[in-house]
Amino acid sequence: MYQYTDFDRQFVHQRAAQFRDQLERWQTGKLSEDEFRPLRLQNGWYVQRYAPMLRVAVPYGELSSAQLRVLARIAREYDEPEAEVYKTALKTQGKLGTHKLPTHYGHFTTRQNVQYNWIPLAKSADVMDLLASVDMHGIQTSGNCIRNITSDERAGVAIDEVADPRPFAEIMRQWSTLHPEFAFLPRKFKIAITGAAEDRAATGWHDVGLKLVKNEAGELGFRVQVGGGMGRTPIIGTVLREFLPWNQIMNYLEAVVRVYNRYGRRDNIYKARIKILVKAEGQRYIDDVEAEYKQILEHDGAPHTITQAEYDRVAASFVPPTLATRVFQSAEETDAELRAQAADDVMFARWLQRNVAPHQNPALRAVTLSFKRIGQAPGDASAAQLDTAARLADRFSAGEARVTHDQNLLLPWVHAEDLHALWLSAREAGFASANVHLLTDMIACPGGDFCALANARSIPIAEAITERYQDLDELDDLGEIDLHISGCINSCGHHHSGHIGILGVDKDGKEWYQVTLGGSDGSALSGAAQPGKVVGPSFSAAEVPDVIEAVLNTYRDTRLVIDGRGESFIDALRRVGIEPFKAAANGARFKVEEAA
Repeated sequence: MYQYTDFDRQFVHQRAAQFRDQLERWQTGKLSEDEFRPLRLQNGWYVQRYAPMLRVAVPYGELSSAQLRVLARIAREYDEPEAEVYKTALKTQGKLGTHKLPTHYGHFTTRQNVQYNWIPLAKSADVMDLLASVDMHGIQTSGNCIRNITSDERAGVAIDEVADPRPFAEIMRQWSTLHPEFAFLPRKFKIAITGAAEDRAATGWHDVGLKLVKNEAGELGFRVQVGGGMGRTPIIGTVLREFLPWNQIMNYLEAVVRVYNRYGRRDNIYKARIKILVKAEGQRYIDDVEAEYKQILEHDGAPHTITQAEYDRVAASFVPPTLATRVFQSAEETDAELRAQAADDVMFARWLQRNVAPHQNPALRAVTLSFKRIGQAPGDASAAQLDTAARLADRFSAGEARVTHDQNLLLPWVHAEDLHALWLSAREAGFASANVHLLTDMIACPGGDFCALANARSIPIAEAITERYQDLDELDDLGEIDLHISGCINSCGHHHSGHIGILGVDKDGKEWYQVTLGGSDGSALSGAAQPGKVVGPSFSAAEVPDVIEAVLNTYRDTRLVIDGRGESFIDALRRVGIEPFKAAANGARFKVEEAA
């Protein structure tokens, strides 16, 4: 993991001290609400439906066990709503549903951040000090600036990796943090980077998506996409460069963002994202970026060129950790033992298949801890669970974990011979569901339970579907399916990229849900990134589980068996077309109405 320098650490502590001073001035009336608002937002403090929400940055998803413990402490000691606020929230929820609003939790987001929903602003400065004590903060997790830079959770360990993207992500973090020219962009700006053949970072859906590649000469560089995004207008990024030399990526990014800053819309929030500029201007935008890039190289002296010495300095923080030497048995003996243990326990066998991934080091594995289960919203982790995850990271993964795009945690440094012991410990903690990439491993935003922007709640829909599909045999039979749920068109739940997407909409002040099919985030299973298609009019909350069931039953009826294996949901959908699924979904609505 990257180790903060003295400068990094001093900067974060100074920022926390500045925020404490700003908070105190607001509390004493020296700063108005309008004056304080941008200051708190610059440190990740929003005000949501019922209470403040803090967003903590986790650059490229890496967390140490010490950081996990501080996140647990914040959940335990500070994520506590004021009594009257919580009473009001429960009263409102009583009109909408019966599930309890969770407290003392952190929430993993699709962009590798951690959020809290109940911390009072009066205690916010204490929380910032705690975060700073373990090199964490909320800087640029909000505002019209370059946000937290995300990456593949298997970065540095994936077997399909061309090069480790983390050193580049860290260099980008340092470049973008409080960049004087890019502090007030037309709109928020998100960068994702991967070094692997499979896109586990959904790069095509970002304002800038970067993929490390090698050209025919074996030289390392970047494939650069610009202008991706979800929201009201889902767009896949346009390729500006198929190959850009690796040491020029910062100069090129400077050009990309400068042109956006110059011409991006500031008069209309819905047209302010770079995707709108790229779509509207097309080749003109690309030409302007290339001209700006040429100016930076020829006239400005290419100031952001990454030297080999600078790359080596940063990359030195990402060497594999020192692991205890194992001489107990050979790889062949370990594999034989794992096969025997799997033969004795079908649940362990399923976990090995679903939650364990190969590693660049043949003696190691990358293991996903699934937080998805009944009674717990996707992405949520209690204080106790965060503490347990820290203990598991210390014992099995050199003290390191990664936040995944799918809102789970990954342990990247697990010895193969420790897998059975890890599974037993994870099962005891409730992290061992063998459902990774299956239907119940869904993505969901907090929705209307917390977010003031949401039109509908996401959590009850996720819970209803999870309750209906608890049989692992059935989930295995259905195979890999990406189900994504958003509470509003802002698309924090990435519904556009789900094989099945669910979007909360408002109709006459009531909660309804729109269903899309055929989306993709760009992973190997899904193919090229693309938005899903709407299957029909919106459905009520009560109808949604039956609609999903009807869609899945149609898949069962239409899928082919190829080489002894069932055709995947997304492949069957693309082969057959959307119409049979659309008819099944709308048919489920009529059955619910008749039953009512």
